[in-house]
Amino acid sequence: MLTTMLFGQMCAAMIVALFMDRLLGEPRHLHPLIGLGKLISFIESRCYSKRRLNGTLAVTVLTLPFTLLYLIDIPWWLQGVMLYVVIGGRSLGEHGRAVADALSDKDLTLARERVGYIVSRRTADLDESQIINATIESMLENGNDAVFGALFWFIVGGAPAAIIYRIANTLDARWGYKNDKYLMFGWFAAKFDDVVNYIPARLCVLTYAVQGNTRNAITCAVSQGALCASPNGGPVMASGAGALHITIGGAAEYDGYQCDKPLLGIGPIADSYSIYRAIQLVDRGALLWAGCITLVFLGTLI
Repeated sequence: MLTTMLFGQMCAAMIVALFMDRLLGEPRHLHPLIGLGKLISFIESRCYSKRRLNGTLAVTVLTLPFTLLYLIDIPWWLQGVMLYVVIGGRSLGEHGRAVADALSDKDLTLARERVGYIVSRRTADLDESQIINATIESMLENGNDAVFGALFWFIVGGAPAAIIYRIANTLDARWGYKNDKYLMFGWFAAKFDDVVNYIPARLCVLTYAVQGNTRNAITCAVSQGALCASPNGGPVMASGAGALHITIGGAAEYDGYQCDKPLLGIGPIADSYSIYRAIQLVDRGALLWAGCITLVFLGTLI
């Protein structure tokens, strides 16, 4: 009976978090991720060297303290609020639509500026097709990071696990580059993110697949996902592109190196309208998860 009640409370907390995210979006003031960014910069300044050991120590220092939250009896509604702060589905869609709207207005300069807010690649010289690809890749991959992965780890370990998961995402985004500066120092951050994202990414593949061309989505995830540098982002983006029946990928320039990303998906080259469709794929996926969670919650009441 106690286990059923606790599981019901966890479901209720997730419903609260998803509702708050949809209604409010991300916090406009005193966002915890801003504070986290400053803390990451501070730890990097103290721990940095071109050694894996230093990078491992930095990740440990940033994540281990949050395990102490398990010593506190956090009420279910507060866990829901904590999860709301961690997820960012509405914010992700707002950033993507801002790029698509700029492209609709034929303002490439503004589109480059706006896509620069959500990707780590260089954006100053991107053409329209490259802006579209970068935005869709971000929507699909971050749909997993900002929504589905956080929900998965909340189910596994509550708010502390979801928080640690999002820290792992952030550290990978900050340190997980294969350039001279971060190749060694960021090694553990990148591997840690790969590990915590392995199962969520496969669930995200299925979430995208059931909403569109399921066979294409699964086929693309299996056959094309392994071609990408990211063992988790590749299948996620390939599944999303396959579900939408579009093709994404191509050349990209990052800080310190260039790469030709494999073409992912099947069908015509993505256009600006495909950005809106990718956002809808993430939003509907969140509703699908919310619906399943609600059914499970109602089941605990019977």
